[in-house]
Amino acid sequence: MTQKKVVVVGGGIVGLCTAYFLQKEGHEVTVIDQGNLSAGASHVNAGYLTPSHIVPMAAPGMVAKGFRWMFKSSSPFYIKPRLDKDLIKWGIKFMKSCTTAHVQRSIQTILDINILSKQLYLEMQSEEDFDFHLETKGLLMAYKTTQAEKEEAEVVAWARDLGLKIDQLSPSEVLEKQPDTPMDIAGAFWYESDAHSTPELFMKNLLSLLKKKGVTFLTGEAVTHFKTSGTRINKVCTSKHQVQADETVIASGAWSESLLKQLGIQLSVQAGKGYRINVTQPTGINLPAILLESKVAVTPMQGFTRFGGTMELSGINHQINTKRVQAIAQAATAYYPNVVPSQTTLADVKCGLRPLSPDGLPFIGRHSKCTNLVLATGHSMMGWSLGPATGKLVTELISDQITTLSLSPFSAERKYGG
Repeated sequence: MTQKKVVVVGGGIVGLCTAYFLQKEGHEVTVIDQGNLSAGASHVNAGYLTPSHIVPMAAPGMVAKGFRWMFKSSSPFYIKPRLDKDLIKWGIKFMKSCTTAHVQRSIQTILDINILSKQLYLEMQSEEDFDFHLETKGLLMAYKTTQAEKEEAEVVAWARDLGLKIDQLSPSEVLEKQPDTPMDIAGAFWYESDAHSTPELFMKNLLSLLKKKGVTFLTGEAVTHFKTSGTRINKVCTSKHQVQADETVIASGAWSESLLKQLGIQLSVQAGKGYRINVTQPTGINLPAILLESKVAVTPMQGFTRFGGTMELSGINHQINTKRVQAIAQAATAYYPNVVPSQTTLADVKCGLRPLSPDGLPFIGRHSKCTNLVLATGHSMMGWSLGPATGKLVTELISDQITTLSLSPFSAERKYGG
């Protein structure tokens, strides 16, 4: 195998995992990031490893729900009304993708890449260079209403057909598993397959390891342009550096669409803002849970409990919408009556931008317009889960190996709808 100079644009979970597998294969890696590698979606997510999440965001019923929610700023899904050509194009593709056929085509693909990624996380955890928090305790899908129970039961049936183990629990059975915090629920489905982690610890650990292994980092530098020759990128340029590239990986999340326009590539990626609240006082919560009606994720992390949620399409910005923060806090207390986030806790809220593809599947692979470019973006709500798998697949591609999974479902040039 030929050692290559690889530039990875983006230092989130996908970019760092890509750098990790590339350096293991002997490539010379430079990571460029416009931030300082301590913020963003990779640091504020729910930390889930989710074989349970087999249904893409683009699914039947989402358009109707979206229209009900989109103008209510405290709802789980909110689109800030604005005339934006890229948003409109994305919305049309999203609506085309919200079909039963798309879901049925996608569930095995999503399960396979999630299982691969969980396996890679566990392998990384077992290596002596790594020391991070990861537990396999499953995931509760907790519901209050028969409607939410019915909707989740449909997913459960598909998941069981794919071999996942899921139990339906009564409130008393949930209390047996989590005796220190009673929940105000009608019941829950418990997906045994899932695991959870503390994102900040993993990112810190991985960054430290990569520096030790000789990966170069250019931080606080946005990519300004590419120097190309024909269909190849020769150099990736920032305001301070020009970095030679045999291969370039775009793992820049919500910023990918604008970056790729410079190469004449039209890729639909919208920024989906999510918020997190860290409750540092003891909550007694020991099982991760999704609060189904409110679409809030709950994770017992190392030293705190994280409540996260909402999907806000308001462009690329980090403004905090207090109504959305309050909605998460109210959901926490509605499902866990003993948990009341303090005002100090709410004042420390953070947000991150998830890169949403129109159909809920990531973009992983090459593009016909540029022969030495690899895309690794558009992971929607599964970026944390799929970081290692994406890094592994990208590395196999760059190393001219047969990829562990077929990349055709993740093609950037795929059609939407049908």
